[in-house]
Amino acid sequence: MEKGKKRSAVLVGCNYQGTQYELHGCINDVRAMRETLVGRFGFEEGRVEVLTDEPGSPVMPTGANIMAALGRMVDRAEPGDVLFFHYSGHGTRIPSPRPVFPFKKDEAIVPCDFNLITDVDFRHLVNRLPKGATLTILSDSCHSGGLIDKEKEQVGPSAAPAHRGPGGGTSPSSSAAPKHIPFQDLLQHLSSLTNIITSDVGTHLLESFGAEASLRFRLPPLEAASFDPLKPDEGILLSGCQADETSADMSPPAAEGGKAFGAFSDAVQTVLRESEREQLSNREVVVRAREVLRKQGFEQHPCLYCSDENADAGFLGLHGGEEDGVPC
Repeated sequence: MEKGKKRSAVLVGCNYQGTQYELHGCINDVRAMRETLVGRFGFEEGRVEVLTDEPGSPVMPTGANIMAALGRMVDRAEPGDVLFFHYSGHGTRIPSPRPVFPFKKDEAIVPCDFNLITDVDFRHLVNRLPKGATLTILSDSCHSGGLIDKEKEQVGPSAAPAHRGPGGGTSPSSSAAPKHIPFQDLLQHLSSLTNIITSDVGTHLLESFGAEASLRFRLPPLEAASFDPLKPDEGILLSGCQADETSADMSPPAAEGGKAFGAFSDAVQTVLRESEREQLSNREVVVRAREVLRKQGFEQHPCLYCSDENADAGFLGLHGGEEDGVPC
């Protein structure tokens, strides 16, 4: 590891236990990732913050708590640091408030309290990075393609490798559930909290969460749209699927002895295990994860959004000579 370089991570798993939107593998996903970060990539345990919504969790993964954890990580970063955010949970798409794109949909993740974190929030975090620090986001959620606003597509609908199947995000078995909350369901849930009759999701979120709501809704539409990428851009997004697709949450039957997991998170773990002695680039991780999912029968297509330079940079900042969590 280069002198002075620190590795920090925020890992979030939301299972929404006891609700109609319950998932089963998201907490398992981030627990597995924590072991991988510490065991292979040289992250110190004290620099890996885990937020889950399991009963008794000391810090629940609400929108405000997730953004606070990410904000602390970015604020403490120094040039050359490697920052990582893994999210496993529901995603959604919302109508864009930008008047110049009235039919566009924007991507968001759904924390346990439904206080959405949007593509604009992630763009703002990336723009705050010190020069030379990177923020890698791995989002195992529906509609996660494009989750960093205005990030360049490297692997995706317009730049896909071979074997691209149809969109939609179907899965190979009945034990799968999509990590997706439809906009109308989201709107209905928020309306039940605010008792306001409106289809404007921003009105509900501002009423419920005030200053803790997403920048997308707190800023005027044109100002929110003005968060242009900095040059060079150090945001790296590995998404579980394309913006128009769903990602699968798998719950193998207990008789099979398997743990629940997110299909994309598990595919990434498979890729990393199978390449234990290799130093994979961000592009290679995504392309190989696509292939793992294709062989398993999934019709979700992981994507990569980042600069040209970061597309071929080592995943989580690893370079030749750094292996098995033992930096050179």
